[in-house]
Amino acid sequence: MKTPRALVILAEGAEEMETTIIVDVLRRAEVEVVLAGLDGPGPVRCSRGVRLVPDADLSAVTGDFDVVVLPGGKGGADRLASSPAVGERLHAQAQAGRVVAAICAAPIALAAHGLFQGRRMACHPSVNDVVSAHGQLLASPVVEDGLLVTSQGPGTAMAFALALVARLRGEEIAAKVRAPMMLTA
Repeated sequence: MKTPRALVILAEGAEEMETTIIVDVLRRAEVEVVLAGLDGPGPVRCSRGVRLVPDADLSAVTGDFDVVVLPGGKGGADRLASSPAVGERLHAQAQAGRVVAAICAAPIALAAHGLFQGRRMACHPSVNDVVSAHGQLLASPVVEDGLLVTSQGPGTAMAFALALVARLRGEEIAAKVRAPMMLTA
């Protein structure tokens, strides 16, 4: 069985908790994760001033990924929404029948790039207007609708990441990853 691959796109202003939790949980599940910098391979200043170092420059990343993940954070989400490279990557992913995932404010990038119109989605309340004009907004921590997985924000990042693990590696692996993290809910 081939190792699942995940591409997480990191833009300046991204929510660092979401980014770190997603990458960490996927790697605990032995998913190959590439953290790609939207603007290059250098350190990225996130929403709370934490600097994260991408594995690669997005423009240099090649190959297919089982999931493309967009972390939230309003500044990062705005950059993802305005990036033609992100739009191209998301359209290719959806056309290939592979999973797209977005958390917090990042579903605005789906609207900006014209993807998943009318689908069920979750997002951070700060972008409810944009997302509800594009899709069916649900007040759930994680919403899965076909090839689309969305979530509300930093507090739901663990559930979001584990939902991605379940998709990529199965429920049994998700349970094995979850147990030693001592989640209480």
